[in-house]
Parts: sequence; structure tokens; C-alpha cells
Amino acid sequence: MFSLSSLLFTYTSFQTSGVPLRNPYFGKDTVSDPGVNRRPHIGSLQMAKRHISRLVANRTAFFCCDMQEAFRANIKYFSEITEIARRMIEGGKILDIPLVVTEQYPKGLKHTVKELNISHAAGTFPKTLFSMVIPEVENILTEKKLNTVVLFGIEAHVCVLHTALDLRERDYEVHIVADGCSSRALSDRVLAYERLKQAGCIMTSCETVLMELLGSKDHAKFKEVQKVVMDRAPSTGLDRTES
Repeated sequence: MFSLSSLLFTYTSFQTSGVPLRNPYFGKDTVSDPGVNRRPHIGSLQMAKRHISRLVANRTAFFCCDMQEAFRANIKYFSEITEIARRMIEGGKILDIPLVVTEQYPKGLKHTVKELNISHAAGTFPKTLFSMVIPEVENILTEKKLNTVVLFGIEAHVCVLHTALDLRERDYEVHIVADGCSSRALSDRVLAYERLKQAGCIMTSCETVLMELLGSKDHAKFKEVQKVVMDRAPSTGLDRTES
């Protein structure tokens, strides 16, 4: 067992030798200087920089990914995530958030479901890539000087994931509407959400997004948005993991 005196002796010896010390309070190597008071700052106790991504209306776009008719019979909780998508789209319209919609191979997989009114979208684009980040979509983000995307749709482990990774590689902030995405197998969704978090995406919910964009009950559009989310959101199986 080490005594306090032996530990102090060892620490003092390294101080006077100028050998870099791994200081857990500073999180990096520091060469000790006996003439400097090295009281650790409270911020240096953090092991990693926190990733804080706040939603700001005039810098945000909503991405609706491939909510198409052909997927209706195969995607878990399809009707429920359609309702979440409807709330996102309606709330975004009230708040003047640009909406981007894509459709995966619409010739074979049909178009966006009729429950979603996307008539105000900045664009509805067919694609064959899994990612929504096609040139037309990139142009919208650039022209409108947007730096944050709120993403929802299907499938979580394919087109949603590919879109988010492409956006993160381009340094966009990405918020994933967890109750607004799904897959054919819920296990795939669970793994996709883990991958998305590892990529630096923010996991959120429909109501969280809309309330964050409002910021206050004093917002001019609060009552309009409140009507959109007044009824309890449907369960989209976030507490379930079986296929």
C-alpha cells in the first residue's frame, strides 16, 4: 500500500524533472511547473466536449424520406409514423420551415402517401440512391443557407441512415425524429439508431422538435402548433426491439 508521503514524493519528483504528467483533471499531458498554481478548472473535468445542437428556425430544414405507398404493408408501425410525419409537416409549414421530400424509385414504389400534404415542399425529388443528399437537395440547403436538418421517414437503417451519414460528412447538424422513423424489422431500427448516435446525430421526437423551434408560449405561432400536437402522439414501438 502506498502512503501519502510516498505519493507526494513521487509527484514532486516528476514535477521537478519536467516529465509530462497525464493529469485526469486536465485530460491531456502537461509539463509541471512548480511556479504555477495548477488548480483544475471545473470545465476541465469533462472527458469529452458535449455536442449541443440547438434548432433555429431560419437555419433548419425538414427532410421527409420516402414515405411511399408501396411500403405501407411492410414497415412496422407505418400508420403511426405516418401520423408523426403529418404532424412534422403541418407544424413545419406553420413555422415556415423548408420541407424537402424524396421518393425512392417512384415508378416501382409509388408516390408519397395521400395522408401527407406536401404541396408546400421546396421540392419533391425522385431518387435511386439510398441517400436523400442528391444535387437538387444540396442546392436547396446551400441556397437557403441552412445548417441543420430534421430527418424522418423510412427505412431507418437504409435511406434515413445513408442520408444522415452524408449530411454529417458535410458538417450539417442532423436531428433524427426517433418516433417518426421505422424499418421492416425493429431490430434494424435499434441498430440504426445506435449508429446514428455514434455519427453525432441528435435523437429527438416530433413534439420535442416543434417545441424547441417555438422556444416559448409567447411565440406568435404557439397556439397553431399546439393544436397539431394536442392529442397524444401514437406509440411507434420505441420500447420494443423484437423483429
